[in-house]
Amino acid sequence: MQRKPFTRRRFMATSAAVSASMIAAPFVRSARAAGSLTIGMWDHWVPGANDMQSAIIKEWADAEKVDVKIDYITSQGNKLMLTLAAEELAKSGHDIMEFTNWEAAQHATSLEPTDDVMKQVLERNGPIDPSVEYLAKWNGAWVTVPMTRGSLLMSVCSRFDLLKEHAGIDLQAMYPAGKDATAEADKWTWEALLAAAEKLQKAGFAFGIPLGVTTDSVLWTGGMFKAFGADLIDAKGNVTAKSDAVRQAVDYGKRLAAFLPPDAPAWDDASNNKWLISGKGSLIFNPPSAWAVAKRDAPQVAEKCWTHGFPKGPAGRFNPMLPRLYGMWNFSKNKSAAKSLLLHLTSRQAAERQVASSQGYDLPPYTKFNDFKTWKENGPPVGTLSHYPIQGGDQKSTIACSPAPPLVAAQIWTQAIMPKMIVRHFQGEPMEKTLDWAASELEGFKRT
Repeated sequence: MQRKPFTRRRFMATSAAVSASMIAAPFVRSARAAGSLTIGMWDHWVPGANDMQSAIIKEWADAEKVDVKIDYITSQGNKLMLTLAAEELAKSGHDIMEFTNWEAAQHATSLEPTDDVMKQVLERNGPIDPSVEYLAKWNGAWVTVPMTRGSLLMSVCSRFDLLKEHAGIDLQAMYPAGKDATAEADKWTWEALLAAAEKLQKAGFAFGIPLGVTTDSVLWTGGMFKAFGADLIDAKGNVTAKSDAVRQAVDYGKRLAAFLPPDAPAWDDASNNKWLISGKGSLIFNPPSAWAVAKRDAPQVAEKCWTHGFPKGPAGRFNPMLPRLYGMWNFSKNKSAAKSLLLHLTSRQAAERQVASSQGYDLPPYTKFNDFKTWKENGPPVGTLSHYPIQGGDQKSTIACSPAPPLVAAQIWTQAIMPKMIVRHFQGEPMEKTLDWAASELEGFKRT
C-alpha cells in the first residue's frame, strides 16, 4: 500500500490543467465538519487518473477544511480485497473504502447506510443503471454510493486492420464512429468470433482472451454464459449448472480455447493488455486501458484499435459491467465529512473530469452522463471509443455470476467457476464430470 499525501506542489501541478468548478457538498457546508478523513481506493490502470482524483478531492478538502489522506491500493494480488477484509475484522482503518462487484454485499453488516446520500445523488444525477443498483444495495437499502471513477464495461478492443485482413470482418462498418451500430453488427456473434479466432491464430495474431482465476476471465465468461442463457444458480438459489444452456456455453469455451495462447489459463488481469500492446494480439475483452497505454508505449498499435460491442449469442448480447462503489465503515470516525465527500465525487463535473483523465476508461453509472465528449473525440483513431458506452441497440449490461444470491455469487466469482469449467473440459475432462464438479462446488457455496 502506498500512501500519497496531498501537498500544495502536487495539487497545483495537477489542477492547473483542469477546471475548479464543483458542486458544493451540503453535509459539511452547514456544519464545517473539519477534522480528518482517510480513504482507500483502487490504484487506477490508466496513467494520470489517480492525479485527477487527488485534485478533485483536494478541492473539496480545502473548501471544507478537512485533512484528507488517500491510499491508492493495487488490485493486483487481490490487495484491495485483502485490505477490506482486514479492516472489517479489525474494526479499524480508512473512513471510506472502495468496493466492487459483490464486495458490498460481503461487507454489508459493517457498512454505514447511505440512503440519505443516494437520495440527493439520484435527485441530481437522474437514473442509475439497474445492474449497478443491484450491487450497491443490501436488503433493499443503499450501503454504498456508485462512482464513475474505475467503473467499466468489459467491452471488446480489436485490431480492426487485422480482423478485416485475416477474417473479413469490418468492425468500423459494424460500429461506425459517432453513430449507432449498423445492421452489419447482427453478424457479430459468438460463432463469428470463434471463426475469426481460428483465422487470426493461424495468421500469428491470436486473440488475447484469459482463462485464469482473475477479474477479466470471470467478466468475459460471465458475458458469454449470459449470451447462451447459461446461469449456474438462479435467483432463488437453485443450482442450474446441468442445464443444456450451460453445456452449450462450456462447449463453446472449449472450442474457443483451442485458438488462444497456450498459457491463457495462467494469465492475470495485465496479461491481455500486454498481449495487445506488444502487437502479438488482435482482440481482447477490456475497457480502454490497454488502448490508453498503447497510445504512450505503442502508438502504431493504438491507432489500429477499435472498441466495440460484445458478440451476440442465442439469448442475446450482454456486456459485463464492473461498477466501483464507495462505502463508509460503520466504525468510521468522521461520517459527516465522509458523506459530504461522497456526494461531491458523484457530481457531473467530477465525473466528466474523471472520464477525461482516464481517457474514456471510466464509465458513469448514471445514464445521463453517457454524453461526455471524451468517447466521441478521443483518438487515434478519432471515434475509437464511441461505442464503449451502451447507447441503445440490442446490447445490455449484465453482472457476471448473477442472478445467484449475492453471497453465493461472490463465491462463484472468487473461485472463478466459469473459467475453471472451460479449462477442465478443454483439458480433457468429460462434460458431465465437469458439470458434476461445478454443481458440487455450488452446493457447497450455498451451505457456507
